[in-house]
Amino acid sequence: MVVRKMQEKRSWAWVFAEPIVRAALVSTTKHEWIDGQNIPATGGCIIVLNHVSHVDPLTAAHLVYDHGRLPHYLAKSGLFKNKALGAFFRAAGQIPVERMSKNAAGAFDAAVQAVHDGKCVVVYPEGTITRDPDGWPMTGKSGAARIALETGCPVIPVGQWGAQQLLAPYAKKPDLFPRKLIRMKVGEPIDLSDIAAKEPRTLAVIQEATDRIMAVITGLVEEVRGEVAPAERFDMKKAGVRQMGNPNKTPQEGAE
Repeated sequence: MVVRKMQEKRSWAWVFAEPIVRAALVSTTKHEWIDGQNIPATGGCIIVLNHVSHVDPLTAAHLVYDHGRLPHYLAKSGLFKNKALGAFFRAAGQIPVERMSKNAAGAFDAAVQAVHDGKCVVVYPEGTITRDPDGWPMTGKSGAARIALETGCPVIPVGQWGAQQLLAPYAKKPDLFPRKLIRMKVGEPIDLSDIAAKEPRTLAVIQEATDRIMAVITGLVEEVRGEVAPAERFDMKKAGVRQMGNPNKTPQEGAE
């Protein structure tokens, strides 16, 4: 359901992929979008949301696209290694990230530039699918906060639930039928102005912004789930679980 007419110019990648992805999602999901008008109609912004499934970038893109914006994701660099797939993602304006690498700074610069260029950048602050046993948002990484503090752009939080029923974390096959309900609530822009005013911009300042972002996202997830989140967010380091790849595999079995 298109809520706002698309104003941005679409590349060939979007023209090709949009009707295919839309048809697949319409046939396998139902959606409930709450307060989508909080997504800015124009101008640079970042959308931050929780991560529950490998398919939720598509369901989130559905939300953003139908509110008149082209979503630009920070995507793991491995997706760009295939020549054809890499060309497609680049044409669609997606941003490669080399996670857990010093080269991740390049993705930060690219994301900041995209915001300055008036684009809508989508970031998963957790950095990976949640490892929380009950699917709640985990502690966040600093990327979203750093982009927000650097650009001063609107930070739009989204809480989502339901995509994991379509494709469970690290499952090899989706559960297509019956159609799954995807609930997504868009919050008002997160006010980080008090944190942005703090100098110098230390790691503690960035962490404060990260924690605020995750707190707002968690509150929205509570609303769409109708449940109360744990008092303490799951921390991968404290729990000793791997931060990349399938946490249920051994290191020898490969990363995601």
